[in-house]
Order: sequence, then C-alpha cells, then structure tokens
Amino acid sequence: MIRYSSITQKIIIALAGFFLITFLVVHLSINLLLLRNDDGEWFTAAAHFMSTNYVLKVFEVILFGGFALHILLAILVQIQNWWARPQHYKIGGFSHTSFFSKYMIHTGVIIILFLVIHFSNFYFVKAGWVAPPTGVDRHDFYTMAQLLFSDFRYSLLYIVFMLFLGFHLNHAFQAAFQTLGLNHSKYNTAIKLAGILYSIIIPLGFAIIPMYYLWWK
Repeated sequence: MIRYSSITQKIIIALAGFFLITFLVVHLSINLLLLRNDDGEWFTAAAHFMSTNYVLKVFEVILFGGFALHILLAILVQIQNWWARPQHYKIGGFSHTSFFSKYMIHTGVIIILFLVIHFSNFYFVKAGWVAPPTGVDRHDFYTMAQLLFSDFRYSLLYIVFMLFLGFHLNHAFQAAFQTLGLNHSKYNTAIKLAGILYSIIIPLGFAIIPMYYLWWK
C-alpha cells in the first residue's frame, strides 16, 4: 500500500509538472511582449485579458492548485525518501543519482522563494493584498514591471533565480516522462534533448527581459 501511495504521488507530481511546464510557455509568451517598443500596449492588453476572462479565472484556480499539489507532494516524497534511507553513503560518489536529481528539492525550495517574491510584486498587488508602488494603479502591470526590472538588484536576483529554474527543469522534464511511463529506448534521446532545450530556452527567455531593461532599453 505504501509503495502504491508513493507511485501515485509521483504520478500526480509529474502530471502537475507537465501542466506547469505548459503554463511557463504561455507566461513567457506574454512576458516577452514587454520587449515590444509600443509603450506596453500589447502587454497591457494581454494582461487585461488574462485577468478579466472568466474562463482564465477558473484556469487561475487550477494553476494555483497545480502549484500546491506539485510542491506539497514533492516535499512529501522527498521526506519519505529521507526516512527510507536515513544514513548517507559512507563512500563519496557511491550514489548513481544524477546531479540534477540529487538537488531537485534544493532548487525547488529556491524556486518557491522566488514565487513568493514574484507573487508579492504582481499577483498579490492585483488582489489588493500588497500595496502597489506609489502612484501606480494596482492593475498597471506594465509600469510595475518596468520599475522592477529597472532596479539592478531585482533584475540580478531574477536572473539568478532563472538559473536555478533551468537546473530544476532539466531533470523535471525527463523525470515526468519516466514517471508516466512515456519514455522508450527509441525516444529517450529525443526526450532528453527536448528537456535540455526547454530548460535552456524558457529560463533564458525570462532572463532576457531584465537584461533588456538593464542594458539595452
């Protein structure tokens, strides 16, 4: 029963992970509109549509549910793994666990910290839980983004967090396929390559935005 429970937890983590992987593509597509030289017209329109469409409001609830499931179950599985193997290997290098897999929980915790900061600067402001910058409407995400990404400290922190996101995604992408039994000897190389490309392109896409505001705008 315990083994079945553990497998079920990992399957849910994988499904929630696929959902979040898809969401990141959508989120990046919208954020890249900040790079358009149109005074935020397209970005503001996209943000307004995302925050007012009733279908997307339901999707928003599902998204937060996906985050919660992925995070809580990942922590639970990690704790169960620690309990199952309470003693560390006595000989260094004995474990065959990959570098990315070994530190998944660590990069995951760092990403959670980033999400808290990110939500505090945008979603919590929209919800009215956090005060917006002085003179800025709480729905004016374009101005808030400009102010934040023009701050060197915030932008540098954002870029560093994207590096950790890349490390996390590198293993998560491939692990999700393996957990769901979708890997196959014929396709493993393609899945691994897709995972590597995804873990580079998505974080790099997000990181380009603060770099643009700091050095090119």
